[in-house]
Amino acid sequence: MAEGVPRKGAALPHPSAKGRKGSGGECSRAAHPCGTHSPTTRRRDLVAAALCALAAPVVAAAEGARWFRTSDGVRLRYLEAGSGRVVVFVPGWCMPGRIFASQIEALSRRWRVVALDPRGQGDSEVPRAGYEPTRRGQDIRDLLTHLGGGRVVLAGWSLGVLDALSYADMAGDARLAGLVLIDNSVGEGVPPPPRASRFFQNLRQRRDATVRGFVAGMYRTPQDSAYLDGIAREAQRMPVEASIRLLSYPRPREFWRDSLYAVRRPVYYAVTPRLRGQAELVAQKHPQPVVEVFDGAGHALFVDAAARFNASMEDFLARRAAWA
Repeated sequence: MAEGVPRKGAALPHPSAKGRKGSGGECSRAAHPCGTHSPTTRRRDLVAAALCALAAPVVAAAEGARWFRTSDGVRLRYLEAGSGRVVVFVPGWCMPGRIFASQIEALSRRWRVVALDPRGQGDSEVPRAGYEPTRRGQDIRDLLTHLGGGRVVLAGWSLGVLDALSYADMAGDARLAGLVLIDNSVGEGVPPPPRASRFFQNLRQRRDATVRGFVAGMYRTPQDSAYLDGIAREAQRMPVEASIRLLSYPRPREFWRDSLYAVRRPVYYAVTPRLRGQAELVAQKHPQPVVEVFDGAGHALFVDAAARFNASMEDFLARRAAWA
């Protein structure tokens, strides 16, 4: 398995669905005895209904699912909420864009937030080809063209880190106000020693159990069982061999390092402790770095430590990103 890709025990998160029902909050209405309603009861019901509408999360009203076609004709979906300057999230291996639900809800109050379902993931089309870094980078480029002009902050998590760096390698940093890389290797430091792994074999022989174990391992905080089940099901949409190709990008680790340092815009590198050494090197070598280690969080650190991560993102977007 390539060093820079998600490992077994990494996770995909989705937080904001946790603890919420339906589209974001439900109110119950008790019927008046015998099915009749007095004027007082009707007024009370109207007030209750209005309060329910006001109580629904802002993102439920503002968020929308949209689609675009890539330059090779594949129909991809993305979630969008808010207005203003744009931040684009790219999820990890086999994950849906909705895993960034907490970020969509929190950041869309001030920013235009987009979360991509990459090809074969979420509700996007599942094509036969394109599960390699050049095409995935081009998909991001096509999305940015579709979204319109102006700079964006591009945020990739796990495999999405490599997809974002693939985009930067082919397109440069002209459209970037900043780059956010969440918990994956960027090819810095001494490579880890090779180790035997049965992950690919397990995917081929008992995919459902393997993916469910992978998903559960992404978190350090308790997650709702229905949420984990939904993520695990979505993570098995693409053909198993395509999912394996995503974990076998044909690039040397130095490619990711060189792609990162070619980006001269501000970079925010958010990692768990296993990548602390790489984060320290990025802090030393990149001209505009922000690095943060999330002790106690799992691979889906933006779910486990959502409040802290969202606050760091707000600060990066407001104070660090080079929008001009």
